[in-house]
Amino acid sequence: MSVLTLNDIFHFSEQELQRVKLRFHVWEGSVDYTKSYYLADKEQVNNWNIFYNPEGKNYFRVGEIVVNFIKVGYNKWLLTTVKEITEQLPVTSGKSYEGKVREEFSAYFDRLIIDFKVGISTVRYFERSAKDIVIRELLPTIWTGDDFPGYDNIRLSYYQLESIFRLQKQDWLTALGNQKAVYLLTDKQTGKHYVGSATSGSGMLLSRWQSYVHNGHGGNKELRQLVKDEGFDYIKTNFQYSLLENYNGRVDDHLILARESWWKETLRSREFGYNAN
Repeated sequence: MSVLTLNDIFHFSEQELQRVKLRFHVWEGSVDYTKSYYLADKEQVNNWNIFYNPEGKNYFRVGEIVVNFIKVGYNKWLLTTVKEITEQLPVTSGKSYEGKVREEFSAYFDRLIIDFKVGISTVRYFERSAKDIVIRELLPTIWTGDDFPGYDNIRLSYYQLESIFRLQKQDWLTALGNQKAVYLLTDKQTGKHYVGSATSGSGMLLSRWQSYVHNGHGGNKELRQLVKDEGFDYIKTNFQYSLLENYNGRVDDHLILARESWWKETLRSREFGYNAN
C-alpha cells in the first residue's frame, strides 16, 4: 500500500521550493503544554514559532516560506500555518520577522497530521525532508485537542479544560455531564492538592469543573484566597485537573462524599494542601 508524503500535499513552484522550510516545535519539552498553549492562543503560538528569535539565531530570511508544525503526540505533528517572511527586523533577541499567511494552504491548517521523527534539528529544508514525512491523517474538521480518553486517563491543564467548554467538545461534555466523581486539583508549582467531589447536588462533574474554568476557585475557600493573592493567571499556568474515582449518576451522593473525605485524609490535603475542611 502506497503512502502519502508531504510532497504529495504541498506543490511549490521550482522557484519557491528552495525557499521553503519546515519548522517543528514543542514547548518546554512537553507535548501536553504545547497542546494546551496552542488551544489557548493559536495565533500567538504560530507567530512565536516563526517570527520570534529568543536565542539570537537567524533561522529565516526574507522571502522564505515556513511550514509550521506543533507536536501533538509521539512523532505526531499538526500543521498549524504556512507563512512567508516579508521583513527581517533589526532585533537580535525577540520578534525578528514579519510575515503573511499563504492562504492557498489554509484548508490544511489544524487538519493535517504527519508522522515524523524530528531529532535535533527543528528547522529543515522542505526539499530535503518532505519525501520522508508521511501523512498520518487529514481530519474532517479542525483539530480541537484530544478526544475523550476514558475516565481513568483524564489529566488536564487549565487551558485544556477551558478549551473543552470554549470549543464545545461534545464527547467530553457528555462524559463529564453524566458523571459523579472524586477529583484532584494539583498545583504544579508547589505540589499542593485540593480534593473535591462532584455529586448530583453540585451539578455533576461538568458543572464543578466549569466553575473552575470560570473563576479559578469554584467557590472553594482556600482556592479563592489563592486567586486573590496570586491572580487568576497563576491558576491558568499551574493547575492540573484529574480524577481519583468516578461513578455513574445512580450512585448515592453520600458514598461520593465519604470517598472524598477518605482521599483528603490519604493525601493530607487539609494539612498540606488547599482543603479547608
